[in-house]
Amino acid sequence: MSEWSSANVKATVSAAEWQTRVDLAACYRAVAMMGWDDLIFTHITAKIPGTDHQFLINPYGFMFEEITASSLVKIDLQGNKLDDNPHPINPAGFVIHSAVHAARDDAQCVLHTHSLNGVAVSAQKDGVLPLSQQSIFVLASLGYHAYEGVALLDAEKPRLVNDLGTKHFLMLRNHGLLTVAPSIADAFQMMYVFEAACTIQVRAQAGGELVRIPQAIIDGATAQSKQVTRGMGGMLMWPGLLRRLDRRFPGYDQ
Repeated sequence: MSEWSSANVKATVSAAEWQTRVDLAACYRAVAMMGWDDLIFTHITAKIPGTDHQFLINPYGFMFEEITASSLVKIDLQGNKLDDNPHPINPAGFVIHSAVHAARDDAQCVLHTHSLNGVAVSAQKDGVLPLSQQSIFVLASLGYHAYEGVALLDAEKPRLVNDLGTKHFLMLRNHGLLTVAPSIADAFQMMYVFEAACTIQVRAQAGGELVRIPQAIIDGATAQSKQVTRGMGGMLMWPGLLRRLDRRFPGYDQ
């Protein structure tokens, strides 16, 4: 792995960018810790505060638990590198993320996974079922996007953006899960709920007859979530998650 000085990077970026780098690196490691990573594939992107179209993405070839604040690559909406980082990125992987970032002003962070349970449910005709408390929060803001093959072509972007709309959860059919949020912490928290809903569903389907939650309860889920978790819940959970990472995966802030 090439050397990339954290001291040099920190000295040349704004305080806001460095904090975003630290939080995004922590998010990558948290995804690895939860077992949602797919080796070096999939991405989590974050907009750099105070910029219009500057983002941070993982260096291609790094395992998620290896990513640090300084190793993240700064790019624009076309996937062009904007710094001297020696590491490459996967331009194909940024097709989905660039579409969402360009269309949604609130898309501070876009988190995408290929987890086994997430892909399993994405391959089911009825998608996410109202089977758990976790599922009602997902269903309250969920879109679906049909599989069009590996996301390589810009022609897919308008359809993806249309399917997402103003929602925070997107199920990519036969592909995986995606969350969109105004903060890195919220994107992670929402993915935790998304993943939990899918895992519970797969396990429940292996048992007896399923009991579905009524639509009226799903309709009230957004208001309930804000009351219980002070919004999306990310900022409430994030400090504790960082403490866990400090114990198990230290060094993300380098």
